[in-house]
Amino acid sequence: MNDSINKIGFWSGILAFGATVSYCIVQLLQLYDVLAFPADERLIYGTSLCIVVPFVLLILALHYITPENKKFWSHAAVIFTIMYAVFVSANYVVQLATVIPNTLKGSLAEVRILQQTPHSLFWDFDALGYICMGLATLFAIPVFEKSGYQKWVRMAFIANALTTPLISIVYFYPIYTPDLLFLGFTWAITAPLFMLSLAFMFRRNQQEKAAIENHLSGRDSR
Repeated sequence: MNDSINKIGFWSGILAFGATVSYCIVQLLQLYDVLAFPADERLIYGTSLCIVVPFVLLILALHYITPENKKFWSHAAVIFTIMYAVFVSANYVVQLATVIPNTLKGSLAEVRILQQTPHSLFWDFDALGYICMGLATLFAIPVFEKSGYQKWVRMAFIANALTTPLISIVYFYPIYTPDLLFLGFTWAITAPLFMLSLAFMFRRNQQEKAAIENHLSGRDSR
């Protein structure tokens, strides 16, 4: 079972990493007016939505390989990950399936309350989602050892957790300006970093298990 979990964890981490990097690239292209509506919003919400399932599976896999005495922390991380998934999925699906199509039809007024704009309902949903992601990484920190490769994964999780206050400022500062996005852009480094480092932890687990099995089979053959 652990071998399957390690495989799922690895590939989920890679997919979450790829989707997160894609989102960050699209966000930059929008900021510098390389992309325009509706392509920019479709790509931003689409790539963001692609993060959700791999990230949930990544943290769930972490919970299943966590030693029993640390499962409280991994369980807390799973709970906050689910909260993240609920908030952001609701937002992105509404934007992609309702707001953007109605805007293109010229009937945005009918659904304007659903549009994600600064300090709107779904803006707050998005904020709560990424705050929950930060809390998930915060509560996962005690899961990792302070030595070996896990030390580096732990540091990546700490770095991402530390960006959570910056994310909160970006979303909840009374007057929003595009420049605020750069304050939270540290997330564009820390989020892919913790996802990728955790993915490689699962890969290392697979490799270590295979090495042990090969060693034992070699001894048996002698």
